Amino acid sequence: MIHPDTELKFINPIVGYGVVATKFIPKGTITWIYDDFDRTFSAEEIMKMKQIYKDILKKYSYRENKGGYVLCWDIARFVNHSFNSNCITTAYNFELAVRDIQAGEELTDDYGYLNVSEPFDCIPEPNSLRTQVLPDDLLNFHEYWDAKLIDAFKYFNKVEQPYLHLIQKEYYDKVIAIADGKAEMDSILKCYCNLKEEVLI
Repeated sequence: MIHPDTELKFINPIVGYGVVATKFIPKGTITWIYDDFDRTFSAEEIMKMKQIYKDILKKYSYRENKGGYVLCWDIARFVNHSFNSNCITTAYNFELAVRDIQAGEELTDDYGYLNVSEPFDCIPEPNSLRTQVLPDDLLNFHEYWDAKLIDAFKYFNKVEQPYLHLIQKEYYDKVIAIADGKAEMDSILKCYCNLKEEVLI
């Protein structure tokens, strides 16, 4: 579920639609969280689907660490890529704002932590030497993303958290302990899926 202070908006003819903040979203805020309406499809389920459904999943889903393909039910599936993303996923099935997001600013993810199965060509960005998202990006950049998340968690208890109650039970106590400075954060590397075979054919 995407943060409530967002809307779907046409960005430009190249990227199409994206998710934009309608109000200020401060650093440390949960910007997206896996909820009961989101759907995870197994490779076996996908292989039995008609091609039209496979194509939708290939475009709009991401792959979680166990190999399943997650399709968000709301506008979260329209979040676009940036090598300098303002949101980063955690090992706890939610994403954090790693810097302040202004009203009117697009929410972005780095697709490098979404377990792509093949290289993904990207629009060049002036603040990055990367031009592609690659299947092994999590292996190469997890320390960089971890550092941003650790810093963002320092603000977790200082900002409004509309989706605090949606944190899954198995993660809740750990997340609160991290936010209180009483536990170490698990690396984003826990999101890595080493099952890289493509099933969406």
